[in-house]
Amino acid sequence: MNLLLLLVALGLAGASPVVDHKVCQPHSRPWQVYLQGKGCSGALIDEWWIVTSFDCAPKPYDTIAVLGDHDLTVHEGTEQRIYVADAIVHSPYRSPFHSLTLVRLATPASFNKYVQPIPLPSRCPLTGETCYVSGWGSTIPNQYEPQQQLKCLTVPVVDDQTCVNTFPEYLYWSHGMVCAGRANTDNCMRNRGSVMVCNGQLQGVQWFAHGCKNPANPTVYTKMCIYNKWINDVRDRYIPETLPTTPEMRT
Repeated sequence: MNLLLLLVALGLAGASPVVDHKVCQPHSRPWQVYLQGKGCSGALIDEWWIVTSFDCAPKPYDTIAVLGDHDLTVHEGTEQRIYVADAIVHSPYRSPFHSLTLVRLATPASFNKYVQPIPLPSRCPLTGETCYVSGWGSTIPNQYEPQQQLKCLTVPVVDDQTCVNTFPEYLYWSHGMVCAGRANTDNCMRNRGSVMVCNGQLQGVQWFAHGCKNPANPTVYTKMCIYNKWINDVRDRYIPETLPTTPEMRT
């Protein structure tokens, strides 16, 4: 009898789907944006603008920003699909200087319960502060998973020196970096431009996913708190070019 019960239990367990506890509660990150064609994440900061990393700079009118999505493989009826009209990359480009791109939408996002902006930071993140990272892709070090449902991690901010000590020889520290995650936390999000939020404010977009190569190493993010002036200057001075006839794609 005990053997029979064991077999039944194993059979039921095998029939049950494996629950991924890193999958976000659907639509709990209404600022999260998927840049279709780039495979990148970004953060909506107002009805016109998205923030993402240098690596994710999209080609205007060749990339669609998908807002209000959770499962990329399913039409949920909550999505807004809007062409990217422009991408402004912070210069000088790339490490060891900056990794930041402002993306302008062709038409403004419509705010609702599924699509909302995230505030820019009013202060810099603190060492030891708990933050939340979200993106589409693998959360298993040294393994790849298809981009499907939005994943969420909880990570602590790490002091700069601890982070620098994990850098390979080719990588140099920049004042535009902040690091989060350590060995005893979920520290891998294999999605360029994945978003780090601390205390309800945008504090980072992924720069280098060191935690996906070695979970003992922190992952590096763009330190958003030092870029408020640049972001606001770009938004204030931006003059849109004449739009092409390509229609907006929104569902």
